[in-house]
Order: sequence, then structure tokens, then C-alpha cells
Amino acid sequence: MNDVYFIMICILGIIAIGDLVVGVSNDAVNFLNSAVGSKAISLRNILILASFGVAFGALFSSGLMEVARKGIFNPSEFYFDEIILIFTAVMLTDILLLDFFNTIGMPTSTTVSIVFELLGAAVFMSFIKIFSESQDLWSIFNYINTSKAAQIILGIVLSVFVALSIGALVQFITRLFLSFKFNKQSNISKSIFGGISLTSIFYFILIKGIKGTSYANLKFDLIGGSTIKVFLETELILVVILNIIFWFSISFLLVQFFKLNIFKTIIGVGTFALALAFAGNDLVNFIGVPIAAYQAYEAWSVSNIPPNEFSMISLAAKVSTPTFFLILSGGVMVVTLWFSTKARKVMKTEIDLSSQKNVNERFEPNLLSKFLVKIFSYLSFLLNSLIPETIQTKIEKQFDGFDDIEKNFSGEKPSFDMLRASVNLVVASILISVATSYKLPLSTTYVTFMVAMGTSFADRAWGGDNAVYRVSGVLNVIGGWFLTAIIAFIISGVIVTIIYIGGVSAISIILFIILLLIGKNYLKHKKDESEIPLDTILRVESNSIKGVIDESTSNIIKVFKRIDSVFEALTEGLSKNEIKKLKLARKKTKKLSEDIEELKDNIFFFIKKLDESSMSASSFYVSLLGLLQDLADDLSYAVKKSYKHVNNDHRKLKYTQIKDLIEIHEITKSDFTLAMETFSNNSSVEIEKLLINKDFILEKLDKKIQSQVELTRDSETSPKNTTLYFNLLLKKKDIYKHKIEIIRIFFDVNNKIIS
Repeated sequence: MNDVYFIMICILGIIAIGDLVVGVSNDAVNFLNSAVGSKAISLRNILILASFGVAFGALFSSGLMEVARKGIFNPSEFYFDEIILIFTAVMLTDILLLDFFNTIGMPTSTTVSIVFELLGAAVFMSFIKIFSESQDLWSIFNYINTSKAAQIILGIVLSVFVALSIGALVQFITRLFLSFKFNKQSNISKSIFGGISLTSIFYFILIKGIKGTSYANLKFDLIGGSTIKVFLETELILVVILNIIFWFSISFLLVQFFKLNIFKTIIGVGTFALALAFAGNDLVNFIGVPIAAYQAYEAWSVSNIPPNEFSMISLAAKVSTPTFFLILSGGVMVVTLWFSTKARKVMKTEIDLSSQKNVNERFEPNLLSKFLVKIFSYLSFLLNSLIPETIQTKIEKQFDGFDDIEKNFSGEKPSFDMLRASVNLVVASILISVATSYKLPLSTTYVTFMVAMGTSFADRAWGGDNAVYRVSGVLNVIGGWFLTAIIAFIISGVIVTIIYIGGVSAISIILFIILLLIGKNYLKHKKDESEIPLDTILRVESNSIKGVIDESTSNIIKVFKRIDSVFEALTEGLSKNEIKKLKLARKKTKKLSEDIEELKDNIFFFIKKLDESSMSASSFYVSLLGLLQDLADDLSYAVKKSYKHVNNDHRKLKYTQIKDLIEIHEITKSDFTLAMETFSNNSSVEIEKLLINKDFILEKLDKKIQSQVELTRDSETSPKNTTLYFNLLLKKKDIYKHKIEIIRIFFDVNNKIIS
């Protein structure tokens, strides 16, 4: 029997490593987004800072792991064999749930997931005990700490409204005083902001990063022989005042004499602080349960008492976590931070929702998001009607200037500026510190996410063009949080019931199923990454006619290559009647349409930044985008009809029809291979040859169409085949014409530049 439980402990240890990986992938969003979104620091340096924070945080992690041990249920009411089943169900559920949210790129709370998994498993196990022992249903309150679940739910609500409101208010006030031209403010103004910000972050490190650990009980003569914890509680005002004076002085020295960017300093320190607090306090969410299970096993294995008779009252006592486990956990977290691509996916969701730029919106508007936008628009109108016009003008001036910040970046532009990134970190630090001091149940994930949403709202990143999409995204994320709690509770409860009935065999089967699901998610994630075409269409950044033409040339070559790739997949799918190839063609077509749509969405910004001497580039670029859109539409239509034909099990196209399609594709592909080389070399002579060759290709296409007309009259028997074949020929002809028109306008513009 000992061997069985030892194996279960080993399995929990292995799952804990996996849980660390998926947990860090989800929670990295909490401390990386501000630095990544603002481009204040290079990604490499951001990860270095975060890695140090995570490593120190893991070492300072609370050794008590109270939530896992006794925060949700009363351990004295359970026996060892029941506790092990509860912990096993929790870990199996946790790794599956977090991996699912990472795969879809949605940030969720590891705290809420672990709490409701513990609650679900404990409640179901309690009911098993109650029914088997014929107890009253009200006995459930003897087993479960019901107040904890209520606190977590309250924490969700508080996080949503408090963090959003305070984030918006602080950002509005900060922007009002410092504007988007914050780097041009006086050194005193920047030092005051730096002093307040660094004080908040340092206090956050003390409260959230150290106060909850065993180090908080160390005594120092410097603070009158008190422990850190007691001193922070009794001398709060003194600590804050001294910190403000100290950090204001440091900020002034850095700005005045060392000419350092204080906002970059705040972002760097804030990233380190949040990473430290994350590892120091949220580590319980990943290894708290396996550690508690290991300590329960240690206590039982030396007791010589049967597992179904050994009470787990020992879990109620304070037991430190071995340092080795903390070091190992910290190492796994740091490695995950550097190599997890799913962490990048989760980060992108939050950054896009708070971006000051025009991005490809991921979420579609819903009725609630439309309703909320209309309500707030109406309230904004009422508020503006009460504010004098002169004051409104001054306010507007302070909120204008993000475009000037973008000009300082030659590569990828920041999603928001360093001032907002600093406010994100500072407000999140203050809220989490205050909540920790008063033992309020705020989730780190919820606070950091909602603060970011509040600051983006106040910064007018949510405008008339994107508000319904952004609000819909936030509602989706919040809905996911509540869904996390419900799913965690139910699945954990179901799993503990199954393994109670099926024993070790049930654990093996469930573990195998979970590994299959995780493996499937991983392969799907890798497939999604690999199937995104490498030749992604880029936004044109040049502000001169020559630069626009050169960059557009690169984009046209990529579009032509991708169209050829789609038609090859389409033709192969039709010739083999293979739906998989047509699905790939449909996916590539959709991505092409999205890329072109994104270029069209940015036409406003493109025209705004053009040199006055290059305004003719705008008409050229608009015409080009129109033709690209026509190409994408025709391609989409051809793929859609082909997919529908095969998916509905209609007759295969005839061999001669497939042969014709391949022949036409090879002719046009060969023609445009030359076109792509011509574009690359900017050869006007070769472009002229292509235009001359146009009549021959169009005549070839017309002959194919005429042949099919004659066949239809004489011998064709399948209306579906005929319809599909005509559609493909006509769309191929239209696509060819659009390509020729693109070449023609390039030819004309090139000639104008040369002349």
C-alpha cells in the first residue's frame, strides 16, 4: 500500500512541474505587459529583470502554503487516503484548465483556479463521506471553509470595479498634468512622479514580496528590535514618508545629473517587483498542493496507522517548505519565462486590448458591449456639456501627442507610452499592497489586467473606431474568470469522485486522457504557428513616394506567392477530393484577407504621415489596396465554392478539367514568377513584356471557357461540376486581370518617377 501512495506522490511531483510551466505561461502577463507594450526596455532585458524577480521571489516564497493546506477545507475532518485523492484531483484539473486558457490566449487567475479546484474536490469528497456515513447534509459546513469561496468571488468583483476605476482615474489625472510630452516636463515634475512611483513599488515589494514570507519575522536593531512585519504594521505612515523623501531624492539625482529616463527606471523596477511578488506569493498555486501532499505522506508513512484511519490534523500546523523545492520551482519558472510561446500569446491579448494603436481586433462586438459603449458615450456627452469649452480645449491638448512618441521608434511601434506603463505598474502595486495589508482577497491577475484596461480607457485608447471590440474583449476575459471558477469546481469534483470509485486505475486513465488533450493542444498551437505564412504582409512605413513603391513591391511579391500557394492547395484538394487540403487553402485565404484588411484599416495613418511632396503616393496606395482586396475576394470565393463542393460529396471534377486548371495555374504562375523577379529588380522593360503577354493568357482562358460551354451542351451531365469549373475559370481570369492591373499601375508610377 505504501508503494501505491509513494507513486501517487511522485506523479503529483511531475504534474507540479507541468503546472509550473502552464501557470507561468498564464501569469507572465501580470508583470511583463507594461514593459513589453511600451517598448521601454528590450525584450531580452525585460526577461532578465523578470527572471531575477522570479528567482528571488521563489526563494522568499511563503513556506506555509496555507491555502493548499487548510484554507479551503478543514484537514482534521479527512483521513490520509481521502486527502491524497483530493490533492490528486486538484492537480489533474489545474494543469488541464490552465493549459486550455493558455492555448486560446486568455489570461485567467491561478489563484481562483486552485481555490475552486480545492473547493470542488473537497465538497464532492465531503458529500461522499456524508452519504456513506449517513450524516446530515448540513454536516458539509464541518468539512468546508465556506467563507473562503465567498471571499474569492468578492475579490473578482472588487478587482473588476475597483482596479478599473482607480486605474482610469489615476491615469486621467497623471496625463492631465504630464501629457504625452512627459519627457519635456521639468526635472522637478518628473522627480515627484518618480518619487511617488518608486515609493509605491518599494512598499509593494515589502508588503507583497516579503511580508508574507518567513523572512518577515526577522528582527533588526535598526528598527528598534522589531520584526519587519510588526514595524510595517505599526509605523506605516513613517515608512511611507521616509520612502517618498528617499526616492524623490534618488529620482532627482538620476534625472538632473545622470540624465536617465526616470520612466524607464520605474518600468524596470516595477517589472522586477511584480515578478518577485508573483513568484513569492503565487508559487502556492503551482506547488502548494504537491508539497502539502508530500508532507501528508511523510506524516502518515511513520505513523503505522492505516491510511483510512490516519487523521490529517497535522496539515493544520505550520510547516516550512524545503528550500530545495523552492529553488527547483524558481528554476522551472525562469526557463518557462524565456521559452514559452504560449506566454507570448496570452500577453498579446492584453496588449492588443489596451493598445493606443489601431490593431487587428480579436473580439467581435456583442449586444452588451454595444450597450455599454452607448451608455458611456451618452454619459461622456452629458459631462462634456457641463465643462466650459476653454477647459475642454486644454484637456484635449494634454491628451494629444502619441503620434510624436511613435516617431521616435524606427522598428515596431509601442502599443502605449512609458507614462501609462508606469501608471499600470504603480497602481497595481498600490492596490495589491493595500489589499494584502487589510487581508482583502484581490487576485494579482485581475488587478493588473483591470488596471491596464482602466488606464487605456482613460488614455482614450478606446475610441469610436474600436470601443465595441475592446469592451467585448474585456467582457470575454471577465466571463472567462467566472467560468474558470465554475469549471474548476465541477471538473475537480467529478475527477475526485471517479478516482474514489476507480482507484489507481482511474488515476492512470484520467492522466492519460489529460496528457492526450495537452498534447493535442500543443500540436494545435505549433500547427497554428507554422501555418501562418512566413511572408506576412507588412504595413507600409515610408513617407515618400519612392519608399512607398519599394515597400509595396515587397508586399505584392508576398501576395502573389501566397495566391499561388492557395491555388496549388486548392487544385490538389480537388484532384484528390481531399478536404484537408481545401481546409488549408481556406485558412491561408482567410489570413491573407485579414492582412489586407489590416492594411486598409491603417490607410488613415498612412496618409497622415506622408510628406507633402509625396501625396501622389496616397492615390497609388489606395488603388493598390483596392486591387489587393479584389484579389482576396476572388480567391476566397473560389476556395469557398471548392470546399463546399468536396464537403458535400459532389462528383469529382473530370480529369480533363483538373488538367486544364493545373495548366492554367502553371501558365499564370510562370508568368508571375517573372513578374516577381521584375518587381525585385525594378525592371520597367520586363514589366512591359508582361503587359504585352496579357492578351495571350486571356485568350487561353477564354478558350477553356468556350470548350466547357460546348461540352456542357453536348455531353456534360453534372450541373455541380459544371458550375464549379466555370466559377474557377472565371475567378482565375479575374485574379489574372487584377494582377495585370497591379503591374500596370506600378509601371505607370515607375515611369513618372523616372521621368
